[in-house]
Amino acid sequence: MSVVKTAIIGAGPAGYTAAIYAARANLEPILFEGMEPGGQLTITTEVENFPGFPEGIMGPVLMENIRAQVERFGTKIISDVITDVDFSQKPFVLKTAEEEYRAHSVIIATGASARWMGLESEARFRGRGISACATCDGAFFREKEVIVVGGGDTAMEEAMFLTKFAKKVYILHRRDTLRASKIMQERASANEKISFIWNTVITEFQGALKLDSVKLKNTKTGEESIMKIDGVFMGLGHDPNTGFLKSQIHIDENGFIVLPNPGTTHTNIPGVFAAGDVMDQRYRQAITAAGRGCAAALDSEKYLQEHNLA
Repeated sequence: MSVVKTAIIGAGPAGYTAAIYAARANLEPILFEGMEPGGQLTITTEVENFPGFPEGIMGPVLMENIRAQVERFGTKIISDVITDVDFSQKPFVLKTAEEEYRAHSVIIATGASARWMGLESEARFRGRGISACATCDGAFFREKEVIVVGGGDTAMEEAMFLTKFAKKVYILHRRDTLRASKIMQERASANEKISFIWNTVITEFQGALKLDSVKLKNTKTGEESIMKIDGVFMGLGHDPNTGFLKSQIHIDENGFIVLPNPGTTHTNIPGVFAAGDVMDQRYRQAITAAGRGCAAALDSEKYLQEHNLA
């Protein structure tokens, strides 16, 4: 079985950028696209904060362009999912359901998936009034009324950010107490643009071409109502896609990869690197993920050179 110099797991901004840099450094990378080729940007509409596009660009188009750039430099893209890894031996072993691959270095860029409510009507309005990223989409809701779903710090942070644009922000929570830290609760409560809707859940998203209302249900009384709204933001957090690692890499209690030295992309296993949302709980932006992907490729190149593997 042949051994590749660099294998990249994940095909979002981090993975694709790592592939571009690795290919240009003659590391002959292979890239596993996984279940979400293009990452979360493929389910967004217009992206206005990625440098180089003064008029904005549609998320799927941006990722198609980056993928074409990846292919231009010769990266071998494999449309399969890595289900298991073995980092205890070198070369490292990567397994799909039917194949086994070996690599001298590995870049993990599998991202983190936003938590959704799981309603049948929800999928229809993703990118058409429903979002899981206030930083990405908040500016589209200037002087609008929006709902943030959730009761933790993520929901409070999303709501606070949205007050920069929206004229009214409702935090909707299924209980009458929040899980958020005390200081975040106080900040949200003190903001005049924010109101709380307690003991309530959304049971249906409604609208024609885009979201215009939600069906609500009181969790205590069972009473149902319709609320007109311009947008809904999920503040339920993110789940990093690290299950396949099976504790071979240091991860925190939330499942995110922990880097011994946050100034690099090195994991606790020499030769294995991490980039993008799979290790970033703070920024979670396409441009920061891309930057980390670049860094991971450079770190991988240096590692291979130091071990005479490049």
